[in-house]
Amino acid sequence: MELRSVDELMDLLHACGSEHALRTAALLRRSRPADKELQVAGLVMGTGQAAEVVRTLLGERVYRLVCHRGSAADDELLRLAGEESLTARFDAGVLEDWRAVLELVAARNSRLETVD
Repeated sequence: MELRSVDELMDLLHACGSEHALRTAALLRRSRPADKELQVAGLVMGTGQAAEVVRTLLGERVYRLVCHRGSAADDELLRLAGEESLTARFDAGVLEDWRAVLELVAARNSRLETVD
């Protein structure tokens, strides 16, 4: 399976319905507001799908982050946010709030592919 659009990814994320993933992404947004790829990795890690399904759509860095092959600092931030999100109780919003960020990361990735 390979995701070809943000709409397909949104369908997958809706099917998973993970409040944990929303809280993880929200915590990462607070700690690293400019790092959209890290935030998206926190969001998609909760899908239970292999990282390969997001690779083409979201790019190599998101893929590496989801596989825990990012930088040590990024991997640690993902781990800590994931752990904290299990006990944190706050309104993390709704999945639709993340559509624009997902579209931004997907668009950035597609522009990079055309340059390569």
